[in-house]
Amino acid sequence: MTEPVASDEMIPPGGPGPDKAVVSGRGLSIWLWRAGLIVALLLIWEFSAGRFYNEFWSSRPSLIGQRLLALFASGEIWRHLDATVSEASLGLLLGALAGTPIGIALAKYRRAAEIVDPFVMGLYGLPRVALAPMFILWFGISLLAKVMMSFSMVVFVFILNVTEGIRTVDPDMVDLMRTMRAPKSYILRKVTIPSIVPWLLASLRIGVGLSLVGAVVGELIGANRGLGWYVLRAGGQLDTTGVFTGLLVLMLVAMIANQIIFLIERQVLHWRPATR
Repeated sequence: MTEPVASDEMIPPGGPGPDKAVVSGRGLSIWLWRAGLIVALLLIWEFSAGRFYNEFWSSRPSLIGQRLLALFASGEIWRHLDATVSEASLGLLLGALAGTPIGIALAKYRRAAEIVDPFVMGLYGLPRVALAPMFILWFGISLLAKVMMSFSMVVFVFILNVTEGIRTVDPDMVDLMRTMRAPKSYILRKVTIPSIVPWLLASLRIGVGLSLVGAVVGELIGANRGLGWYVLRAGGQLDTTGVFTGLLVLMLVAMIANQIIFLIERQVLHWRPATR
């Protein structure tokens, strides 16, 4: 008597899922490697400064750590963090809210997209640093100027990604919905929008860095607080420790924001093998 054989229908697509313990161990291993890499780089930096080159040019991790502790102890860091994170977050949110419907419209009306495409790419290619003085002139040195600078960095990423995402929607699925007499609003909610979710999340991950760049550029031109302003002031005082401290905080903010988006992506796109 032969052993029963599982049919293909009983095996989930992509083969049997990985054991949770294996996945957990793999994640822990990755974090340990990351921590080891960071520690190794910091030790090399600490040892090299003052021995192989003048520490004036790059400071030391120990000095940067002391400066961070002083900023947290005095509470000054929160004032700068609040300004930069608020500017970048609002710019990213506005870019997503404005860029997504524009991208949908350009994907739907191909003729109009062909007409405006050179202008969109021309505006996208404009260096924002050159436009920063105009943003200050139009919006002043208030929060709005930095938000609009971040918005201008992010909105085109959403427009281009959403447009391309909709163009890759499975036409057979759309035709199937139409044969079932599904209204356009239903097709949009059940087919189009789910198909562009990965593109939206990719835009968010790209937009995090760009929105921070926009906020910092705005602060470099005109501000009285923020991480960009702190870096500019420290550079003007030849305080390399302050410069690297501000840059480190900016890098940590970007890393934390990207990790949050990654966790959201795992929850939203849990059905994709790449996100399991």
